[in-house]
Amino acid sequence: MAAARDLAPTLATTLHGRLRVHAPLARHTSLRIGGPAELLVQPDTIEELVAVVRGAARAGVPLTVLGGGSNVLVADGGIRGIVVKLGRGFRTLAFEGTRARAGAAVQLGRLARETAARGLAGLEHAEGIPGTVGGAVRGNAGAYGGDIASVLECIEGVDGDGSVRELPRDAVGFGYRRAGLPSAFIVTAAVFRLASADAATLCARLETLRASRVAAQPQGVPTAGSIFKNPPGEHAGQLIEAAGLKGYRVGHARISERHANWIVNDGHARAADVAALMALAQRAVWEQRGIWLEPEIRIVGTW
Repeated sequence: MAAARDLAPTLATTLHGRLRVHAPLARHTSLRIGGPAELLVQPDTIEELVAVVRGAARAGVPLTVLGGGSNVLVADGGIRGIVVKLGRGFRTLAFEGTRARAGAAVQLGRLARETAARGLAGLEHAEGIPGTVGGAVRGNAGAYGGDIASVLECIEGVDGDGSVRELPRDAVGFGYRRAGLPSAFIVTAAVFRLASADAATLCARLETLRASRVAAQPQGVPTAGSIFKNPPGEHAGQLIEAAGLKGYRVGHARISERHANWIVNDGHARAADVAALMALAQRAVWEQRGIWLEPEIRIVGTW
């Protein structure tokens, strides 16, 4: 197996220099936590992404997609292999009638606001959800009774062997906070089928949802969004709060006093601090209620 850095000279030419060796990842995550990537690449086109995927496959080098860096906990030891962060070419947003095609690197909040402004209903719940379209599709992001799968028409992406594919929504098994995509599949774009509605009404709903989020969730501090999935019929935040853990701290990470399903980085937290808080919450809720909390965030890297 080749090391990722052995591929650097070839990929640097393909990517026109959009590549870094031993690149710190904390600046690329919303928690502002994470060790270095052995190799960080930022492809701007499908062709560049295909070249990265095929190069990694030939060399037997593991490949991790970072996306927008929210909803993820990167280990202090960093990530071995190649880390892919899709570039500006994947931030395009186009409309045709009631259909919206969004590149995987489009911020979910931008998509919600632009569709509402055009009088297209179905993505209002996405206002305020951190992260990008690609991550939202893979995690079937949702809130306030809506989710991505309910308005998705098809997914575009690249398979583990570098094949470019389009998957209709019905070919993908969606569930609560998950999509049945192949593990090596990289989402590059998604097409949404929306409904016509009054733009002013939709924008007013977005403002209402935004106000609800601001009131209920920590603001202005590094976080990764909801840490755990809600168990059936329960709310993870309420279970953690009932266990008496609001404000509990490990190192420089703490469980938010505003919402117990959020962990805050007070400035110098390590991934190990966050992982310790997660384990503590899981044990406490299990001992009190017999419910095991399942992480909603992805945990990646060398631990």
